[in-house]
Amino acid sequence: MYGETISDENRGRGSLLNRVKASILTRAADLAWRAVQAINTRLPEGELPNPKWAPGRIAKSRERSAPPLGFPRETDSLCPQCVPELRREIVEGHANVDIVLKENPGQLKAQLVEENGRILIRKTCEKHGAFEDVLSTYPAFTRRIESLFFGRDFSSIQDEKIHRHGASDIKYGRGTVLTVDLTNRCNMMCTPCFTDANQVGYVHEPDLEEIKAILDRAVSFKPRRQIIILFSGGEPTLSPHFLEAIAHAQKIGFYRILAATNGIRFAQSEEFTRQARAAGLHGTYLQFDGTSNEKNRHRGVKNLFDVKVQAIENMARVGMKTTLVTTVINTVNNDTLGSIVDFAIHNVDKVQTVVFQPVSFTGRDEGIDDESRSVRRYTLSQMAEDLKLQLNGALEPMRDWFPLSTYSAFTTVMDVLQGPDASWGWSACNCHPNCGVFTLLVVNRRTHEWIPLFDFFNYERFMRDVTAITDTARGKLLTEGQLALAILRNYRADKAPKGFPVSQIINLFRPTSAKADSDRNDRMKTRSQNDEWRVLCVEGMSFQDLWTYDFRRTEMCVIPYGTEEGEISFCAYNTGIGWRQIIENRHQSASVAEWYRKEGRHEIYAEGRTVELKTTAHDLILPVMNNSGNTVTGPPVDKK
Repeated sequence: MYGETISDENRGRGSLLNRVKASILTRAADLAWRAVQAINTRLPEGELPNPKWAPGRIAKSRERSAPPLGFPRETDSLCPQCVPELRREIVEGHANVDIVLKENPGQLKAQLVEENGRILIRKTCEKHGAFEDVLSTYPAFTRRIESLFFGRDFSSIQDEKIHRHGASDIKYGRGTVLTVDLTNRCNMMCTPCFTDANQVGYVHEPDLEEIKAILDRAVSFKPRRQIIILFSGGEPTLSPHFLEAIAHAQKIGFYRILAATNGIRFAQSEEFTRQARAAGLHGTYLQFDGTSNEKNRHRGVKNLFDVKVQAIENMARVGMKTTLVTTVINTVNNDTLGSIVDFAIHNVDKVQTVVFQPVSFTGRDEGIDDESRSVRRYTLSQMAEDLKLQLNGALEPMRDWFPLSTYSAFTTVMDVLQGPDASWGWSACNCHPNCGVFTLLVVNRRTHEWIPLFDFFNYERFMRDVTAITDTARGKLLTEGQLALAILRNYRADKAPKGFPVSQIINLFRPTSAKADSDRNDRMKTRSQNDEWRVLCVEGMSFQDLWTYDFRRTEMCVIPYGTEEGEISFCAYNTGIGWRQIIENRHQSASVAEWYRKEGRHEIYAEGRTVELKTTAHDLILPVMNNSGNTVTGPPVDKK
């Protein structure tokens, strides 16, 4: 059904000489590592630097705090009925927003418990009664992910104008992605939609000076961090300031600028795509719910998969990279995860990441009834199990998945290597372990065979090695040497795919500290004719809603929204107290009626309408259906 995994007979079967060399190198690195650490652990530890971009000295592993983990445990949550009532009162002017900052209305205690093979969240409101929802259907998977949490990052300082949202404040971490909404208008009418685009009765569209101010504030406090800028909406390409906003973000010095998009404008106009790339756009987070028009039909557009394909092709032609973002709804499209990964594998030179997002019942879906919510609820643990099933058992939930926060162990090394005088700290993903997970697939770009990276690289031990390197703090030269040993000793040449050179595993885990925007596949490329190997990242991001809300997660958010009123956790903005509705209403540009009179109506594709495309010519490899109705991989589409 799907692209072939690399078989046992095709592992470790390069030339005998190369295999012997790789094995000797790995064993020698392991012996050298052990010898170095035998001395290292007997010497007094060095001091980690206090970089000028940071609010203090870089913390060692034992100095990092952690949220309460394990089950059972208690946390702070929200009542799913009190909060919408309160939000409505604030938006309509019957209550002051200060009540949210000072009195914590709607908050209540919640219990996280393991019961009958599931992890549940339970809470009781004195007014509205008891609520229960599912957080995990595979407790062993969730416990393992929590056990691998690396530790919290810095607390922020000089951020009084940035983080001022009461209990919704972000308290830890420098962040990974800063989302900036350019408009709440959209050219689609999706369900689900966490912004409730086109439906709120007003237009919120910041002018260029407001957008610039949001971006400028992002570097006004410590830690002064490199962070991905993600322009979003609504549909960000509808904003008249889209290209100028990209250019300003690049001028400030942000190393990677992306757009969260449905892809319609990129599919319809090669010229617009070129302009976006010239302005500084590196790529997109492309909404992508399945590998056929039928699997995307719940979005209301008849030919939406054709649109996605053309958008990917047009962006690839100008050097932009695509991340596929799939909202996963149980019983709607959870059966398509394997085919989406397979599509990415077969087009790995154009698609670098797949992100699965279990549906969050917020925005347009906040009023969902209990029965429908129970049927459609989806979790990260289900994602891991479904991908194992749909990819023929090749991805093991208990071996191949890690919390996104494990990236941060590596971030710390890079912070050390770039020295105390660096202007920026590296992007750090210290989110709560329940927020996100990832795995990496090594893909042969010619044969499309693939293998989980962590099947032949001991990532768990590598993270422990990296922690030992940073904790002992031996300076730049010894740190680089130890890092090279750690990479080599955790590589298993006997399990690696045929023809996979050990040099590429070094390139993958040893990016240059002078080029923070180096992409993992840029580092994997070689100049030889045997430039065959790429890495595909597969992630799961679990956003909260009012039933699953946990304040211990929002205070560690690494994907905040940049707004006119500071930076706010993704989940606190889109759900929680509902800062999106509060802020957009306070800063609205016009009522919808006023906007239409002044600016006219924008195009909306809904109710099965077809998006007009100038061309459907592309080089992507698409799935096709066989006589049994199963998805198989087809040849590249004929450009004719």
